[in-house]
Amino acid sequence: MGQDVGRTTFSRRDRQQYRAKVQQCLDVLAVMLREHPFARDEPMTGVEIELNLVRTTDLGPSPAAAEVLAAIGARQFQSELGRWNLELNLPPRPLPGHEWRHLEHHLLDELAIARAKARDFGSVLAVIGILPTLEQHHLGLDALSGDGRYAVLNEQMLALRGEPVRLDIRGDDPTGHQRVAPEHLVADFDSIAPEAACTSMQLHLQVPPDSFAGFWNAAQCLAGVQLAIGANSPFLLGSRLWAESRIPLFEQSCDVRTPELRNQGVRPRVWFGERWITSVLDLFGENGRYFPALLPITEETDPAAELAAGRVPALTELRLHNGTIWRWNRPVYDVADGVPHVRLENRVLPAGPTPVDMVANALFFYGLLRVLVEAERPLWSLMSFEAAEENFTIAARYGMASPLYWPGSGWIRPDELVLRTLLPQAAEGLTGWGVAAEVINRYLSVIEQRCVTRRNGAAWQVAAVAALERRGVGRAAALHGMMARYLESSTANDPVHTWALPA
Repeated sequence: MGQDVGRTTFSRRDRQQYRAKVQQCLDVLAVMLREHPFARDEPMTGVEIELNLVRTTDLGPSPAAAEVLAAIGARQFQSELGRWNLELNLPPRPLPGHEWRHLEHHLLDELAIARAKARDFGSVLAVIGILPTLEQHHLGLDALSGDGRYAVLNEQMLALRGEPVRLDIRGDDPTGHQRVAPEHLVADFDSIAPEAACTSMQLHLQVPPDSFAGFWNAAQCLAGVQLAIGANSPFLLGSRLWAESRIPLFEQSCDVRTPELRNQGVRPRVWFGERWITSVLDLFGENGRYFPALLPITEETDPAAELAAGRVPALTELRLHNGTIWRWNRPVYDVADGVPHVRLENRVLPAGPTPVDMVANALFFYGLLRVLVEAERPLWSLMSFEAAEENFTIAARYGMASPLYWPGSGWIRPDELVLRTLLPQAAEGLTGWGVAAEVINRYLSVIEQRCVTRRNGAAWQVAAVAALERRGVGRAAALHGMMARYLESSTANDPVHTWALPA
């Protein structure tokens, strides 16, 4: 949710007007999808990466984001929820040719700039799903960014919830055989600051509206595979939990339901979904039907009158409401240069471990999307929605050790599925997008070797901490030692499957 918020209190009338305006926006969008031209140029992609700042002294969170942002002075870097968070928004670019090799270089340059400015404030930049050196006292109300919209969001979410935010996450033995006693984190918070512990990479793909349903369904099918091979968040507040603990952390820290509403089956605001769709309108319609407003701010502009006058309506209320519902694959409506477009926002992946790993994750996803969408028999016609959601949860728990269900293969480990089936399909899809062969080979080879070694970011972190603990050091010292090694290898841009472990 990046829109500015100028209000701090809302009346019952505000909420009633907002609900009506969201429905009006939805009606106008339905007309536009039938009658108005949308952008249909070559598909544009976008990347957002959430980052952490840590202190050089103890590698704990460094609340210097505002100062670092001011020193950088560039629009592509923005504030995020926590005072130790930054967000980097890379400009949209097409897929074909060598564009994503250039994106890796661009990303390296931007991170180098941020690192240099962070050093001036005694800080180091960390690109990771969850900062493993976070402690519970770091996640108080004073951890929230000074940006006013986050204070309002915090107030509204806590008001709806009516009680503290509770994290209750039970870890799992990553082998799935209970060889290691699971760890269990239970903690209460008086703000939504735990959400700031989640740092992700968000991938955007602009698609024609009449193709959106296929792309969204395909992305839902792929979410479990993405998590299994890309997990990078095994530790939270000193506990070893899921391979991608960011998933339950984000779901619970943004849950505005009371236990009674959860028991009634009220839908959560961080949501996988519940069915395959046939139109982008299905998702925006669910938003209006199922979710009360968090920020009921309405504008005077009449979207129907705007459309009738030949102008492209911004649909501001629909977009604001959509920004407060955190689907793992989210629809986005936007207007660029006076032309409306819709795009898919994939929110599944954590940040890190390196730029080359992140670009590899992105291109693997984009390549598979194209193949699945163009398949004669759509994968989602062979797979229940419940199976796709179960894959997502299992992959978040076990990462590379996950048993995933895949049509034609049955239950299969993700590394075997990728090596046998999905890598060739991803290469085919990227070729179809017009991506240069050397670019395909560079990044898909990273995915291949990650699966051959069965080492993603989460696996490396767990193994590194275990190696340090075998030396006799405590968990806190092991996390600090692991983090120091992580920062060194991440900055060097060596893919994570090549990282050495402590001797």
